[in-house]
This record gives sequence, C-alpha cells and structure tokens, in this order.
Amino acid sequence: MTTSDTTQRKEPMTRAAFSRWVFYPSAVIILGFAAFAIVAPGVASDLFSTIQRDIIDVFGWYYVLLAALFVAVALYFGFSRYGSITLGKDGEEPQFSRFSWFALLFAAGMGIGLVFYGVSEPLAHFSSPRPGVTGTSEQLAQSAMAQTFLHWGVHAWSIYIIVGLAIAYAVHRRGRPVSIRYAVEPLLGKHVHGRWGNVIDITAVVGTLFGIATSLGLGVLQISSGLHSAGIADPDTTTQVILIVVITIITLFSLLTGLARGMKWLSNINLALAGLILLYVLFSGPTLFLLREFVQSIGYYIQSFVGLSFNVTAFQGDIGAAWQASWTTFYWGWWISWAPFVGIFIARVSKGRTVREFVWGVLLVPAAVTFLWFGVMGGSALYREVFGEGGLVAADGSIDYQGSLFQMLEALPAGSVVTFGAILLVGIFFVTSSDSGSFVLSMLTSGGDPTPAKWLRVFWACTTAAVAIALLLAGGLGALQTAAIITALPFSVVMIMMIISTFEAFSKEHHAYLRATRQEFVEHVSDHVGDHYGLEPSTVEFEGPKTLIKWRRKRKPDAQAGRRGTAGTATVAAPPTPAIGEPVVAEDQVAATIISDEPTDGGPAYESLHTEEIVAAHTAVTEYDQANAPEAPPTEDEPRT
Repeated sequence: MTTSDTTQRKEPMTRAAFSRWVFYPSAVIILGFAAFAIVAPGVASDLFSTIQRDIIDVFGWYYVLLAALFVAVALYFGFSRYGSITLGKDGEEPQFSRFSWFALLFAAGMGIGLVFYGVSEPLAHFSSPRPGVTGTSEQLAQSAMAQTFLHWGVHAWSIYIIVGLAIAYAVHRRGRPVSIRYAVEPLLGKHVHGRWGNVIDITAVVGTLFGIATSLGLGVLQISSGLHSAGIADPDTTTQVILIVVITIITLFSLLTGLARGMKWLSNINLALAGLILLYVLFSGPTLFLLREFVQSIGYYIQSFVGLSFNVTAFQGDIGAAWQASWTTFYWGWWISWAPFVGIFIARVSKGRTVREFVWGVLLVPAAVTFLWFGVMGGSALYREVFGEGGLVAADGSIDYQGSLFQMLEALPAGSVVTFGAILLVGIFFVTSSDSGSFVLSMLTSGGDPTPAKWLRVFWACTTAAVAIALLLAGGLGALQTAAIITALPFSVVMIMMIISTFEAFSKEHHAYLRATRQEFVEHVSDHVGDHYGLEPSTVEFEGPKTLIKWRRKRKPDAQAGRRGTAGTATVAAPPTPAIGEPVVAEDQVAATIISDEPTDGGPAYESLHTEEIVAAHTAVTEYDQANAPEAPPTEDEPRT
C-alpha cells in the first residue's frame, strides 16, 4: 500500500468535527419530515397510509425474499471456507472473553420492542391468526408462537449479521473508520470517498434514526399504558409527548455531564431487571407448562421454518396484504432500519473473533434469549387464554397492544410491584437506546470518529425525540410501522451491495492465503528436497537377504542414442531364471533397460542398473531360496528314519 493510499483511507478521520456532506442532507431530510408531520398530522397520516399500501403491493414479496436471502447468506458464511478469517489482525486475540462477549450479545438482543411485543404479539396471532390459518385453540396457540419466533428469531439476526460482518471486517481487518461506506469498499473502490459514499452514509443515517424513533415511540406507548394501569395518568397523546420530553432531558443530562460510566451501569441494571421479571413470571406461573411449551415451540418453529419464511399470503387477497403489512413486512423493514445501529454495536464488540464465531454467536445467542422471553411471557398469556380464566382478548378478538403486559402481570402474586418494575424497565431502555442511538448517528455523520463531538450527540438525541413525537401525532402505531417500512427500502439496496462486497473481499483474501501457503510449501520442499520434487521416477526395491537394490542410475551418454525407444513406452529384457545348480547367465546375455522418450524436466535421463548388478542380485536371491527351501518328503523307495 502506498503512502497516498494510506492518506486517502484515513482522510475522514482527520477532518473536522463532522462530515458536512452527510450531516446536512440527513438533517434536512429528517427535520423536514418531522416538521411536516407535526404541522399537518392529518395529511401526513393519509400520506403514510397510501405509501404503506403502495409499498406493500409492489415490494411486499421483495422484503420476504430479501429476508430469506439474508438467512441463506449468513448460514453460508458460517459453514464456508471463509469461516477461519479473523475479524482483526492475524494473531490478534479477541477483545472480550467468550462469556463477556455472549453477555454483550445478550444485551443487544434485549430492547423496547421485546418488552412491548412479548405478550401482545402471541396473543394477536392467537386471536387474529394469519389469513388461511385455522384450527382448535391449542393449534392456534402453537401457530402463534411459531409466527412470533419467525419475526424475532433467525431472520432478524441474519439481517444484523450481514451489516455487522461487513463493518467488522472493514474496521478490524482493514483498519477503516466506523462508517457504512467502507463496508462496500470492495465493490465501489475509490468511489466510497466521494458522492457515492456520502449517499450510502445518508441512507444509513436516515434509516437508523427512523428505526430508533420507532422503538422509542413503542416504548412511550407502553409506558403510558403502564401508568394508566397504575392509576397515575391517562394513555393519551399529551402524556406520551410529555414522557418523550422528560426521558430525552434525562438522556441529555447524561451526555452533557459525561456520565458515560453511569449509563453503562444503568444498562447492566436494566438487563438484570429484565432477567428478574422473566424468572418471576416463569416460577410464579405454570412453570412446567412454560418449559414444555418453550421446547415444543422451538421444534414447531424449525419444522415450519421454510414455509413461514416464504409466506406472503398471496391467496388471501386484500386481507392477506393488510396482515402482511402489519406484521411480517413491518418487521423485516424494522430490522433493516435497525441494522446499521445493531450492526455497528456487534461489530465493535467482536474484534478478534473469526467469521465462524461471529456468525454462530450472533445468530444463536440473542435468538435463544429472545425465544426464552417469548416462551415465558407469551406462553403465560396463551396459557391463561387457553386453559385459564382468559380476559386478555376482548369479545371482538381485539387486544390491547400497549397494556396486555400489565394485564398479565396484575394477575400474578405481587402484580403491582412487578408492573412498576416493567414500567421502569421500559423507561431505562428508552434512555439507553436514545443515548447509544445518538452516539452511533454521531459517528456516522463525523466520518467514523469514535469520539464524536458532544453537540452532535445532543443534536441527534433531540432529533430522534422530535421524530418520535411526529410519528405519534401522525398516526401512532400505524405511522411507526409505516416509517420503518419506507426507510428500509433504500437501505436494503445497500445491504445487497454489502453482501457482494463481503463475498469479494473474503474471496480475494482466501485466494491470497492459498497462494501464500503454496509458495511457502514450494520454498520448504525446494530447500529440503530439491527443485525437481515430484518429478523423479519411482524407486523399485528388490529385497533379498541383506540386499536392497535401487533400480536407478544415470544412463551412460554413449548408450543413449541406440537405446531410445518409442515415446511413452518402456522396453524391459529380464534375465532368465536359472535352474538350481546351473551357472549364472553371463552378463552379456542380460540386458535390462527402462527408457523414456521424454527426459525429466531439466534433469538427466535415468535407466536401470547395469547387467552385472542384476546378475548379482539374482544370484543372491537364488541362494537365499535354496537355503530356506523346506525339505522334500521322502519317496516310497527311500527308507524312513
């Protein structure tokens, strides 16, 4: 690598506090959207509904097919010959121990969405199953768990693997800044430093912000419902806006006062709180049923995996399209919008891991945690509906998405205490998500600077809050879902470019490794064997008593012309076998010649030993046979001893 290449590669890291060609366009797009939704919420709501319907009609199949492709690519990387590539320099040890790494991946698997949909989604699929799904209540409950696992399992984390693996390779292996553009550098080359790189980063910034804003909006909806369950406040828009403002002020306080260590402790406390709530629900509810249901649901999910992965409700008409928009397509769009945020996180904590470790760790650990959460929380709600007193599903089949969690917790012993813990859990998730989201957005708009300026983080924290408020005013949950689907569409193209770039980078490195290994092998053999290894003729060994004959010797120059035969043939005249006691055949009567028309490459031609050595070897073998021959049995005429 030349000096100019190094300078060009590191140029974004040495610029000013931010990358203006990424920051300004992103800010204009996002703030313009927020202003439009706040000023004209009715018009914005109608526009969102129209856009969502058009995208689902035209691109619904595309989202489903793309998510299945991401799963296939992730599995290929996990099983392929590229699995031994290190996401770091050669010989570099992992930054975190395996246990700490798993803990960080576990943290990445937890979030506001998991708390929001932990109870409500299995109930929704049970009360209003996917069009075309019928059966008894038990069968519908089993189908509901499998559908929930589909939305939150392997597909979601395969999407994160595509982005995280490309970023980890670019940052840790190639030494690039933490920026999305460098994940497609093998495909675009030097163009990542120009307008194409700016467009890619802008797409990532807009998608990430709307993905985070969607999560924050869901969190506020649930907090307001929890406060209503506790009799503190009504779950209206005013309460939700006040909650966003208050929680954003807490986030800004941590940013401006530098309480980074406090945020880490807060995040750890939140994970512990989530674990305590999970264990409480498990052991205070139908424990044995939940454990059995958890295992059975995993098996049913694996059994139905392929069919569910490609299901687009094509034969269910408008009802199927509407269901697809509210669930599967929304989820795939939401995960794609979240992919830059989560991808950067898992890439940063995976330094020193191999590709195979990265794929299987990210794919299995968070998915297992997610399945356990839904198995316990959703399983408890389904048990109450199928075998218990019910009450979580209304008479018309509707459910309270925001309040179903608190309704289920209130039926448990000390339910009010657990309800307060759930409200606190969602609130802390809001703060930590806003804090980490503003940090990632600041890095993306500062050329990959790992320590972006505080004013950038404050700006993105406030902007995220403004977008969340705008989405709530423009239609609540439906607007949040529409925003995720819309912003995922352009970034999905970037993800396809990431796949191509990662394949190209891994292929080039693998071929370079093979060439280097071959060259090392050639040098080793040349030093210890010679330049013509593998080209010498085979050695024929003739074993007798203490005799080892090697049938190889340089051909005499004066005999080459008369002894050369046809190409590719060998002429052998073997000495006749003398009877026992007869004299050995004279050496001028024996000729044994092995002649090749093609001499060895660069080396002398070879033929067999001279006649006198053949005769000596034959004599030795004959004497050996005579000495070791068994005595013949006496004939009838001979006397027996």
